[in-house]
Amino acid sequence: MSRALISLLLLGACGSTPPPPPHGGGGVVTNGTGSGMVVLQSQPTGSNAGSNAGGGGPVAIKDIGCPSPTCAYHAGANGYFTCLAGGAGMCFHFGATCTPADSCMYDAGDRTYKTCASPSEGQCQKWGAACAPATKCMFDPTDGNHHHCDDISNGQCKQYGALCAP
Repeated sequence: MSRALISLLLLGACGSTPPPPPHGGGGVVTNGTGSGMVVLQSQPTGSNAGSNAGGGGPVAIKDIGCPSPTCAYHAGANGYFTCLAGGAGMCFHFGATCTPADSCMYDAGDRTYKTCASPSEGQCQKWGAACAPATKCMFDPTDGNHHHCDDISNGQCKQYGALCAP
């Protein structure tokens, strides 16, 4: 099975309502907490009740969680876009333009984070005061990746730490 098909199947499971159990019973088993992943298992009936013979037992699926889109800075476009898939310091798949929830955006002109008083199409038209993203995951212009900032001053990261998902 191709990776794309597997990804689509997993994404389709996120937040969706499970189908009704097959005839003869069945239960919904959630695996882990907060994953949204649902596993249907058939309940043995008749002479197989109480045994796992014939593969009627529970199916174990590792809790993989569901992706959560974020609003991330794209250096090439000098703007913010919905990050549909990312990690290891960068976004791998961008979607539509967006504005971060706290309106704290990266200004490539002076390499600082500022509150955006007038956002439009993922870019800031009017800058405000210095700020820092609540997550402290900030764009590092020296390597083009996002890092956790260990020391923030006046909207600028003075010491970058580990890579973080934008």
